[in-house]
Amino acid sequence: MAGQHAENLFRRFKGEPVSIKTISGGIYEGKITEVTNDYLCLTETVGGEGVQVFLLFIAIESMTSSARTSS
Repeated sequence: MAGQHAENLFRRFKGEPVSIKTISGGIYEGKITEVTNDYLCLTETVGGEGVQVFLLFIAIESMTSSARTSS
């Protein structure tokens, strides 16, 4: 996942809960707080600590939205 399309996707989900899997197998859950042209900042919600994690776009394998939709 790289390039302008990925950046636009991450900007669309800024402030929303997401789950991100990296190519190394790490899984990060939290809210996207900052997006640049080559990385994003995720504030993890697991554990309640609010730890900030910086992920390069080239290290991201997939992302899913954790937002619950109402029916």
